[in-house]
Amino acid sequence: MPVAPLIPTGPRARVRQGVEPFARGLGRLGLKPNALTMIGFGIAVVAAYFAATEAWLYAGLAVIIGAVFDLLDGALARATGRTTRFGAFLDSTMDRWGEAVVYLGLIWGLAGVGFILGPQIAAAAMGSAFMVSYVRAKSESLGFTPGTGMASVGLAPREVRIVILTVGLVSAGILPGLPQSRGTAFFTLSWLALVGSLGLIAVLATLTTIQRIFHVYREARKQEQQ
Repeated sequence: MPVAPLIPTGPRARVRQGVEPFARGLGRLGLKPNALTMIGFGIAVVAAYFAATEAWLYAGLAVIIGAVFDLLDGALARATGRTTRFGAFLDSTMDRWGEAVVYLGLIWGLAGVGFILGPQIAAAAMGSAFMVSYVRAKSESLGFTPGTGMASVGLAPREVRIVILTVGLVSAGILPGLPQSRGTAFFTLSWLALVGSLGLIAVLATLTTIQRIFHVYREARKQEQQ
C-alpha cells in the first residue's frame, strides 16, 4: 500500500477549490492561466534574490506568495475551461525551474554567512526534491500512474516541501542569533531553523523517492501478471 503524504489529498483538494473565486477574479482582469504561471516563476526569482541576500523572512513570504500563484493558474484554467496540454507542460516546467532558482539562492545566501554545511544541505534538499518530481514524471510517462495518482504516494510531495521551507525561512528571519559575518562556526536558533528545515526536506524527499520507486515496482509487477 502506498504511504499517504503528510498533507492528505482531501484538504489539498479543498484548498484548490477555495482559491477558484480568486482565480476567476484575476481572469476577469484579463489574466490567463499561462500568465499566472509566469508571474509565479517571477516571484520565485524574487524569493531566490532575497535568499541570496540573506533576507530570510522576505524570502519565506515570497515563497508563500509564489505557492498561491501556483494554485491560481491551475484553478483559473479549470474554472474557465482553458486547460491545455501546453499549459500543463508550462506549469510543471516553471514549477521545477522556480524551485531550482530558490534553492540556488539559498545555497548562495548560506555560503555568504558561513553556515557550516549549510550550502551542502541545501544542495542535498534540492537534489532530493527534484528526484521526487522526476520519479513522478517518468512513471506517468510510462503509464504506471496515470492522471495524478502519484501525487498521493509518499510523505513529502511539493506542497509539503513548500510548507517546511517556508517555516524554516520565516523562522530564520524572526529568530535571534543570526550571524552577520563570514566564518561564523557556532550554532544559532536561526541556523537550526533554516538548515534544519532543509535537512528535513532532504530526508523526507529521499524517503518519498524510495516510496514512489517501490510503488512503480508494484505497479509493474501487476501489469506483468495481467
